[in-house]
Amino acid sequence: MQRHGGKILSDQLLKLGVRRVFSVPGESFLAALDGLYDSGIANIVCRQEGGAAMMAEAYGKMTGQPGVCFVTRGPGATNASAGIHVAMQDSTPMVLFVGQIDNRHTDRETFQEVDYRAMFGGIAKWVAQVDDTDRLPEYIGRAFRVAMSGRPGPVVLALPENMLSAAADVPDVRIPNMVPGELPGHATQAILQALGQAKRPLVVVGGPHWNAQAQADVQSFVERQQIPVVAGLRRQDYVDNRHPCYGGDLNVGVNPRLASRVREADLLLLIGTRFGDIETQGYTLVDPGDPQKTIIHIHASGDEIGRVYAPDIGVVATAPAALRALAAAEPVGEWAAWTAATRADHDAWIAPQESPGALKQEEVIRWLSDNLPDDAILTNGAGNYAAWLHRYFVYKQHGTQLAPTSGSMGYGFPAAIAASLEYPDRRVVCLAGDGCFQMTCNELSTAIQHGATPIVVVMDNGRYGTIRMHQEKTYPGRVSGTALVNPDFAVLARAYGGYGEVVTSTADFAAAFGRAQDSGKLAIIACKVDEEALSTGATLSAVRDAALSR
Repeated sequence: MQRHGGKILSDQLLKLGVRRVFSVPGESFLAALDGLYDSGIANIVCRQEGGAAMMAEAYGKMTGQPGVCFVTRGPGATNASAGIHVAMQDSTPMVLFVGQIDNRHTDRETFQEVDYRAMFGGIAKWVAQVDDTDRLPEYIGRAFRVAMSGRPGPVVLALPENMLSAAADVPDVRIPNMVPGELPGHATQAILQALGQAKRPLVVVGGPHWNAQAQADVQSFVERQQIPVVAGLRRQDYVDNRHPCYGGDLNVGVNPRLASRVREADLLLLIGTRFGDIETQGYTLVDPGDPQKTIIHIHASGDEIGRVYAPDIGVVATAPAALRALAAAEPVGEWAAWTAATRADHDAWIAPQESPGALKQEEVIRWLSDNLPDDAILTNGAGNYAAWLHRYFVYKQHGTQLAPTSGSMGYGFPAAIAASLEYPDRRVVCLAGDGCFQMTCNELSTAIQHGATPIVVVMDNGRYGTIRMHQEKTYPGRVSGTALVNPDFAVLARAYGGYGEVVTSTADFAAAFGRAQDSGKLAIIACKVDEEALSTGATLSAVRDAALSR
């Protein structure tokens, strides 16, 4: 049966289990839009391609299946690159379809022509252009397999408009039955043998493929072994933070005592994580050239093992597969005191440290942590405001944290929209700085149009706070390019049809949040933050004075 390229495309997506796509329309892929028309696949129409790509990335992060995004050529693809970068650094499966010029006009610098292999080559796992309609199933099937295999990541497929509108009689994609691999018995024994020789071991978890069972298995493993476990950057929901073996997270503003534990450890068991520059504080906690400790690295991609740190034992396996094998292992050492001390360091770290002003972010985050359901989803982008969330929020179960390890500003709100659409019965809260939120707040109308109802808590201090902090450390008192003039965020929410409220003191936050929930709408709670509240451990004046005294 003859089908035009857009119909062939949508039929492959259906067969591959796609239920929802995110898009900004363009005339370059009209046939694809036509194919989606009566496909049953929900098309979430966004306002800017960066937001659409971030929503698709968040979908992939939540579900473990490729998030799908459609954008047009040239400027559309350029805008979407922000989400592709997030997917690459976060190891998230994603497929970006880009409308392309008529391929008969290639290399003429045709209107909005771009060589996508060159453009996306460094930030995507695979980039290709489909020039023949009858090869669409082949390319789409491969795109999904590449996005999911090894270390997951983004794939970009360019779709010339003449190829999409042409017809072909071609069979649908064949989907292989992929059997999950298991950790070989000899690898399990090698890991346990090395672990048994350690005096101060530390488990670091992170990376892709995690699920609720992996969380249960890692907790069983560390509990049986009485070994401390810590989370990589923005992977705090991989372990119940209340677990007695949990020792915190290796974040940008890491607990200094935890940083010392990483240095003191004589064995690191890295499960799923790439163990990059953030976790190691710019590779200073562990010297890549001379680690002075045993390193066991388990990762789904052999390319990641030894990329920076040459391990004593390297195992190619997904984190869930490794933990299935390790969860029931008999204890091989005696580390209860080391583990208890690591936990005590964490408990001291998360005791709220008072910040200046009437609205105290540490108290707001603690209230959210104590009062939200255990399955509430927290999202954020990047900025100093996020340090309060990472330090004081206690994550209880897997699948409750959506945050970019790439450090992309603007991510939190699109991620919250994707989460609210995927889990309409769960509370979704986006924490955002005023600068971060305004990078993607045009997606407010996307949320309203499609029925997403996240609650956005905006920390409004009238500046790009992270850059101001570094500015004060380097050029104290010389404020340049970091001040913001903001809208009334509560009025903005109401203008879009949502609920909005301004909060100026901690005492008023709980009631405001309750009213936002009761509204049943998308909501913004704008928290007015004192400009002295620079970070969880420093005020603006203290940072400036310290810099001036040098």
